[in-house]
Amino acid sequence: MWTIPAIHGNLSALTLIHDALLERIKPGDRILYHGNYTGYNLESASCIDEILTFRRMVLAMRGMKPTDFVYLRGQQEQIWQKLLQLHYAPEPTDVLIWMLGNGLNNTLLSYGINPYDGLEACKLGSNGIAKWLNNIRETVRKHKGHAALASAQMRAAYISTSAAYPMLFVHAGLDAQNPLELQGDSFWWDGGAFDTIEYAYKPFEKVVRGYDPQHRGLYLNCITANVDDGCGFGGKLISVGLESDGNVKEILHA
Repeated sequence: MWTIPAIHGNLSALTLIHDALLERIKPGDRILYHGNYTGYNLESASCIDEILTFRRMVLAMRGMKPTDFVYLRGQQEQIWQKLLQLHYAPEPTDVLIWMLGNGLNNTLLSYGINPYDGLEACKLGSNGIAKWLNNIRETVRKHKGHAALASAQMRAAYISTSAAYPMLFVHAGLDAQNPLELQGDSFWWDGGAFDTIEYAYKPFEKVVRGYDPQHRGLYLNCITANVDDGCGFGGKLISVGLESDGNVKEILHA
């Protein structure tokens, strides 16, 4: 299993990681992206193009299958989904301003969408917002594969509990006091619960996350792993290769 943590629109780093993986991937490997593909960088849309291009290249290899790719939804993808529901928000201007300040601004610009137009649309009410959102949808549809990738994103992923060493993969957080079906927004908006995990979150032996809200870098122990080295916030993008027993076989840096 190769994991790729939060990218935040860093195209050059993502390309380097993909190049390194192409030299190492073999049939039976899986590639899991932890979300936050976009945000905080003007190359966000290009990062989605790179992810799709890499997928095509890997699937051209003998023995690789579409199911070898797993895409989680991160905070940035969740913000994008909420953006498309903006006309339902009771205070849309406030909501949009918050989203723009948390990565959405540069994501919109990377698609050639002026965020200021959204603020102007908010002044026109729900009809004005809906019209602006329709323009966004149409713009994204012109980027082949982008909408399909968004629809393929998962809340979490795991290695089968029947395996010798089952692992759970999440974006940012996990509340160990609740079962998976009751995690809700804990997957995206970690309130510190991940740091309090003291025992294995059964039936899983290890929980791996790809985005640390505090950007503390790579750290691993026997029951949890944070594979985010702070890409987009002064750190590097990494890819961690995990063996079937949870041990690290290699860490790639870009």
